[in-house]
Parts: sequence; C-alpha cells; structure tokens
Amino acid sequence: MTADQSEITIVGGGLAGALLAILLAQRGWSVDVYERRGDPRVHGYAGGRSINLALAERGLHALRQAGADAAVMKQAVMMRGRYVHPLQGEPGLQRYGRDDSEVIWSINRGELNIVLLDIAESHGARLHFEHRLASVDFVDKVAVFKGDGHETRRPFRALVGADGAGSSLRAEINKVLPLGERTEWLDHGYKELEIPPAKDGGFRIEPNALHIWPRGHYMCIALPNDERTFTVTLFMPHAGAHPSFETVRDADEAQAFFERDFPDTLPLIPELRHDYEANPVGILGTLYLDHWHLHGHAVLIGDAAHAMVPFHGQGMNCAFEDCVALADHLDANASLSDAFAAFEAQRKPDAEAIQQMALENYIEMRDKVDDASFLLQRQVELALQDRHPGRFVPHYAMVSFMRIPYSVALHRSEVQRVILEDATRGLASLHEVDWDAADAAVLERLDPIA
Repeated sequence: MTADQSEITIVGGGLAGALLAILLAQRGWSVDVYERRGDPRVHGYAGGRSINLALAERGLHALRQAGADAAVMKQAVMMRGRYVHPLQGEPGLQRYGRDDSEVIWSINRGELNIVLLDIAESHGARLHFEHRLASVDFVDKVAVFKGDGHETRRPFRALVGADGAGSSLRAEINKVLPLGERTEWLDHGYKELEIPPAKDGGFRIEPNALHIWPRGHYMCIALPNDERTFTVTLFMPHAGAHPSFETVRDADEAQAFFERDFPDTLPLIPELRHDYEANPVGILGTLYLDHWHLHGHAVLIGDAAHAMVPFHGQGMNCAFEDCVALADHLDANASLSDAFAAFEAQRKPDAEAIQQMALENYIEMRDKVDDASFLLQRQVELALQDRHPGRFVPHYAMVSFMRIPYSVALHRSEVQRVILEDATRGLASLHEVDWDAADAAVLERLDPIA
C-alpha cells in the first residue's frame, strides 16, 4: 500500500494508539488520533490508578522501531527478578534471567504515554483530545465524536480501535458484525497501595526487583517507580470466607489483616488505612473475540481486541507487538482488507497464548514461588538451559527476553514443564537428578529455536 495515498484514523490516544501513530506517521501516512480524555501534557495524566507496567524485550523492540526507547528508558527502573517475602523464612531474590542482560523494566504509564504522544506529534500525527467516539456509519464512512458539548463528524478511510478493554469502536463494529465477544472475569480483584520514599529520599526496599508476598490464594506485589516510591497491589478474591474483599472491608479490618499476613509491610505503607478505604477494588478479566476487524473499514488492537489479566506483565508488550505487526502488514498488502485480515491471522493465536499464560502466572506468583518443588524445578530449568543452549529456553526467558511468537513459547513451555516434572519427581535436591534421562528428553522433544 503506498503511504502517499494512505490515511488512518486511530480511536484512542493511549499507549498503543500513540505508538501506532508514530509507526505510521514515520512511513508517511496521514494519521489522526482521537482521544476521549484531555491532553495529559496539559491537564496531567487522567488514566486513573493502574498497576505499574513491566516493559520487556517485545515492547522495547517496538519502542526502538519508533525511536522512542531512549526517552522511555530514562524513566525506567530495572527489575532483576522476583524478591519473594514468605510469611515464614528469609526473603530473597529469584532472578528472571541469568544476569543483568535479562531483566524487565518498571515504567509509569502516564510518563510513557506523554513521551509517545510528543513523538507522534513530532512526526506529523494530528492529536484530537476530548473527542469521545459516539457512533460510526460504516456505509458512508463517517465517525461522530463528542466532547465538551460539541459534536464532530469526521469522514474516515479506516478506523483502528486502540481504545482499551471498554472499546467504543468494538461496540460499533459489533452492531454490524457480531464479534463473538465474551469476557471471562477473574474471581479475584485488586486494590492499590503505596510505599513512599524513605526519609533520606531513597527507596525503602530493594529497588531493582518486583517484590512479591505470596500467600496461596492471595498476594501483594510492589513495583518500583522512578520517584523512589513503590506501587503496591493487593490481589485477593472478591468474596469468600478466606481473606477477600468481602471480609476485609475497611481500615480496621485491613490493619488486622496486614498485621497477621503481611507484617513486614506495615512499616513500609504508612498510609495503609487511608489508601485501603480511599482506593477502589479493581476488576480483572480476559476478553476474547472471534473477529478483530470489519473488512477494510476497521480493526482492533491491544486491549480492545484481547484484554488480559496483568500477571505476566505482557499486556502492553503484546499491544506494542500488535502495532509493529499492523504497520508491517499495511506495508505488505495492497488493500486495507487484506492487511487487517493478515494482521488478525498472525496475532490472534499469539494473543490467546499470552492470555492463557497470564492466567497461569497468577497461580505461580501467589502460590508457587516459595514452594520447594517449584524452586528445585527452577534450578533444573537453568541447568538444562546451560546444557542445551538454544534448545531448552526457560519459559520466562521466551516470553520476556525473546520475540518468538507467544504461541510457540506456550507450546514449548508445556513440553518443558513435563520434562521438569519428570526430572524432579520425588527429589529434594539438584544432585539427585538423572541428567542422562533429562538430556535425552530434551533432545527428543525439543527442536532448537530457529
């Protein structure tokens, strides 16, 4: 498709919308972005409270394509691994990778959004804030936007829905093409708290890690911010007799709950009582669609197409991969319809794979990271990686430090999980492992990664 004849209208000026605007504007496209909120560079970021974002290689690669990586990384805080705080026993770091070349980065959503909007505008993308999508006429190809008492009717060539899990464009498409939309809600929710800086202005706990307090059916996590704070997120069931948001209802009950189950956090969260009552309980769900596009008229990306739970830290990274893939398919195909269809065919299996892995990772984070058998499997996993480089690659490394398709990572992870379970069954230490049998299983069941 020739860029000089190409124009695109992006609904949503969040992370994915802004990044896609950069990638297409760089290619010479005429790009308009419509965002329902005000300009965060003027009014401040109004996205609401949000679990910190974990930036990994997939997202970094996309930012490099957009020339945005240097500006973004100035604000990022490195996380080497999970710093696990058991209820009994000593806390300690479990590395994500082999060394500091395999890490992820904690990033503030608002700061990242502002960087991307600035770059998009510098490449000629036109940004329209306080414009909420109200309706779409796909026959005459006119979109109606509303905001601040005004109504704007804009003709379009094609629409891209980058407007999140509650996508207005998805709702409009669904009126003319049933998308098979279904959301599976998690029976757990979350509430955000904060660890402020220490009195000397530094971090109160180890800054270069994602902290986890695993407690079986519930957990706390804490991610560092460049302001020397930590965003703390409590995850637990919405209801039930076990600790749940139904049974821990107010500041007094929260204080007692943390004294019993997270005692080491109390000196770190001085505003626990206030934050617990002031901050709402968030909901978590996985969005599935049968279709992501309407012929050549419209296509959905990111959370608008495949919202997921946050437990693998891949929602943003996956959305950024979507942006690169869509831009590439628009380059490679003669028609918008073909480009949108090719994009969906490539990305839908991968989105479904990371949605599944994100759900599985919640169980690992809250219930397994302080389990002896899990820790032994992790030791064997690293040993097999050394013994079979390029053939046995740990699950986390495939997802976070490589860009192989998520669907390939899922399949290989399932094979490797069986190998690890077989190699460690009934064992208590690494020296008991039958390495000949483990090596044979790897060579038989895993091809080298291309």
